[in-house]
Amino acid sequence: MTDLSFITSPITGFTSRFSLSDAPESTIHILKLSVLDWCAVGLAGQGEPVSETTRAMVNSEGGAAQASVIGQPTKLPARAAALANGTISHALDYDDTHFLHIAHPSVAIFPAALALAEKENASGAEFLVAALVGYEASCRIGHWLGRSHYDAGFHMTATAGCFGAALAGCRILNLTTEQTADALGIATTRASGLKNQFGTMGKPFNAGMAAANGVEAALLAAGGFVSNPDGLEEFADTHAGARTELSDVLAGLGKEFVLERTQHKFHACCHGLHAALEALGGFLDAEVFGVDQIDQVIIHTHPRWLAVCNKPEPRTGLEAKFSYRMAAAMCLAGLQTGALEDYSEATCTDPNLVRLRNRIFVEPDANLPDSASRISVRNKLGFNYQAAHDLNQRVSPKQRRKRVRQKAAALLGENRAEAIWLVICSLESVDSVTGLAGQLSESS
Repeated sequence: MTDLSFITSPITGFTSRFSLSDAPESTIHILKLSVLDWCAVGLAGQGEPVSETTRAMVNSEGGAAQASVIGQPTKLPARAAALANGTISHALDYDDTHFLHIAHPSVAIFPAALALAEKENASGAEFLVAALVGYEASCRIGHWLGRSHYDAGFHMTATAGCFGAALAGCRILNLTTEQTADALGIATTRASGLKNQFGTMGKPFNAGMAAANGVEAALLAAGGFVSNPDGLEEFADTHAGARTELSDVLAGLGKEFVLERTQHKFHACCHGLHAALEALGGFLDAEVFGVDQIDQVIIHTHPRWLAVCNKPEPRTGLEAKFSYRMAAAMCLAGLQTGALEDYSEATCTDPNLVRLRNRIFVEPDANLPDSASRISVRNKLGFNYQAAHDLNQRVSPKQRRKRVRQKAAALLGENRAEAIWLVICSLESVDSVTGLAGQLSESS
């Protein structure tokens, strides 16, 4: 038997042995809110061009009716469903984020877990266990790979997400630790996705690839496929992994859950913009002076974000989601940055918004954490308003639940959002995930 070393052994052990009863209620509650958030953004994004194109491709291939696809009644093979659902649910770029490794965990993990749960007729509780295991492991592996991996150009949603999706699949399939290590080895040769796709259809497709590759890796390992069980360690070497100190990465594994630090999006744009938008919202609430009196706005952010979401003159709605200047102008002008329809070509070319955008400047500040921004708003008389916001500031469980459910209702309507939430709340007590899958397969 191969000796499993470094990060693989503790991660595979956690995947195989974890029980839902090991997690506190607060963790389970945030997991369920993330499932609701994933359902809402997936259903809201089902009509996007990238969603329709991907769904058309997997439908043209056909195959065994194993798992549901968002927005259609017919089922497809689990791997195809995971590819479609991962892509569709990231189409709006409105899903959750985790700053431990700068990625979107749910859009890679949940499609894989749900597709295999349907295929294997797993219970609702088994789906939750798999989703939690994959989510937690994905964040910790991403943390281990470190910012050097991200800064080298790799999209962590696609790489760390692929590993989490594979582990979620392994848990659904009840694989041994040795088989799970083989699945991780397979995933290392499949994990891919680059940040150069940001602002294009390639970004949501990265999430779909991660989910589908995870399903594939788990199924192959279940069938006896043998790979290099130390592949994850070698992946770090070939993909600019930092190999963050394992004592930090694995601290509290199985007892303390980094999932609780999930950030849910309340603005329909890149999460790198959100801290600045929250700070600008505070400026508007303070009513210090009117927007028409603004002479200049400076947004200070960590330099890392400048290569991600600092398109200075966006031309399309999708590009606007990656533009500090445009999103800030929208916020200051009173547009709803949480409303999908406000990100459009018309918004980008509106003369009044363009004039406001051109008074907004972005400056790097390496002393700021990734999760924070600082703003300076100067009026024409020279008065300067300053504020800062850090997304890692803890919000109460009640406030988080309120905002996530409000977001779901805004995207789907109150009745539909409530129906999905009730299904999610009952997952521990149901014998299958049919109810949840059925909600997703209904067209909006």
